[in-house]
Order: sequence, then C-alpha cells, then structure tokens
Amino acid sequence: MSEQDFYTTIEQSAVAEFKDRGSKFLAYAFPAASAEQFKNELQKLKELHPKANHHCFAYRIGTDGLLFRVSDDGEPSGSAGRPILGQIDSKQLVNAAVVVVRYFGGTLLGVPGLINAYKTSAALVLQTIPSVQKQIEVYYRAEFDYTRMNEVMMILKQCNCTIQEQELQLFCSIKTGIPKNRLEEVLYRFKDLHDVQLQKLA
Repeated sequence: MSEQDFYTTIEQSAVAEFKDRGSKFLAYAFPAASAEQFKNELQKLKELHPKANHHCFAYRIGTDGLLFRVSDDGEPSGSAGRPILGQIDSKQLVNAAVVVVRYFGGTLLGVPGLINAYKTSAALVLQTIPSVQKQIEVYYRAEFDYTRMNEVMMILKQCNCTIQEQELQLFCSIKTGIPKNRLEEVLYRFKDLHDVQLQKLA
C-alpha cells in the first residue's frame, strides 16, 4: 500500500493556552474539510473573543494538501500564520486548522518572541488531539433500480466505501467515496452489474 492511499487528519477539536509576559494565547484546533467550513469556525471564535487583539490562523485543506492559507491578522508579517502552519505540517495534517487568539498583555514580545508564542501555542493544542489516518477516496455516483440495492450495498461495504449521500426510492442514487487503493476492484465488480450506472464526480 503506498503512502498516497492515505492522509492524516484530526477528527476532534481542542483548545490550549500559552502565556508569555502577560500576553495570553488561546490556540483552537479543529477539522476543516473546506475553506467555507473554516470561515464559519473562525467567525464563531471572533464572536467568542470579540476583545482579543488578534485572531491568527493557518489551515491546510484537501487530501493533496495543496490548499492552504495563513493569516498574521495584524501581527508582524510572518510572525504568526507561518509558525502555526509549520506545526500543522510537522504533523503532516490536512483538513485541519488552527486559530490562535491573542490577548495583548502590555509587553511587546518582538518578532522572535511572537514566532515562538504562536508556534508553541499551535504545538500544544495539536499535541492534545490524536491524528487519524484516513483512506484517500475517489467520489462516484451510482444510479440503479432498487432491486439491485443489496448487490450495490454489498460491494460498497466489502470494499470499505463510504456513503456520502443517498436517495433510495424506486430508482436509487448513491454518492460514494471509494478508497483509491480499491478503485480498480470496485469498478471491475460494478461492470458485472449491467443496469447500475457508475459516474465519476469531479
């Protein structure tokens, strides 16, 4: 099995606190499968901490890890978002985000101090959450007559496919995630079911 068949992520949220010379850093880590989902969580944290001086963050999204974003939110450039992302990357996580909320304590920490504070806060919170390995999936939609239901479900179950959404009436439609390393097998088995339409989703 190749490394590319799996990705590492988190499935829980956590919070950790770090203090330095009066400044308080609250680090929140949570799963984020899309930029939209991340924005909603960030908004909630801003509402939870309206008086905080900064809401700095980083995330990496997508099983290929290509989509990422960092924000220093008013801190000196490169002193917050990058160190946070560095901690996400050191654990090789994707679909994960960390927001560090800072309450300024009156003493300037300087850029090295800030880098250390944001890095440490992100490291602390990520240490409290177990990483999980998940299979990389390819998404397909299966459409079939309900009389084929048992056969379709059996293939999906035996090949560890996940069901994303389903409409089960006289004519059924299932959106399924097929593990990348089982794709050939699944497609081969569906070939025998002539009246099942399998269509790859973008």
